[in-house]
Amino acid sequence: MTEIYKAGIRKSVAKIKEVVAKMGSESLFTAFVTFPKQIHFEQQEHGEEVVLFLRQHFIVNVPWIVMALVALFIQALFPLFPPYADLPASYQLVVTLLWYLLVFGFVLGNLMGWFFNIFILTDERVVDVDFINLFMRRVSVAKIEQIQDVSASTAGALGTLLHFGKVTIQTAANIPEFEFNNVPNPDKVAAILHQLIDQEEQEKLEGRVK
Repeated sequence: MTEIYKAGIRKSVAKIKEVVAKMGSESLFTAFVTFPKQIHFEQQEHGEEVVLFLRQHFIVNVPWIVMALVALFIQALFPLFPPYADLPASYQLVVTLLWYLLVFGFVLGNLMGWFFNIFILTDERVVDVDFINLFMRRVSVAKIEQIQDVSASTAGALGTLLHFGKVTIQTAANIPEFEFNNVPNPDKVAAILHQLIDQEEQEKLEGRVK
């Protein structure tokens, strides 16, 4: 890579930082943060910078959290009803442990599904990571220059109140459409994407396409 090319990359990233403000927290469970320092991914190229890191808004976890709490409450009522109440103490312990194990598995599966389903925008591409299970994930990628249209929408009173919604990206890549569902600040996400597209067009004009 030539020094001129490196300088072009630094200038490009600097321009993006001028128009994209630093937003969000870099905590472990963050759902929206710009220019995170600790976020990297396998396909990331040298000099490529993460502009935006996204997960679904944490509010989407509330239904399964409530279900888990209800399940724990139900277990507390087991001793009041047969046949559990008629079982020997050792059998009751086994049933209780199995119930807790099921609840734990339910919580862990949902938490991992939320935590590892992520969306990444860099100065070069869009990356959508779908967590299938512990042994499988699907990664979809499109270059910024392949993006044809970006739209953002917020639905319902809760989405409007908490500022989360859907961002849809139409592309000319192998994956024709990317959908970021229930992400925080969809309007800001769309605005950042438009800024990245504009920056890519500017790089083409200046002959600095990476």
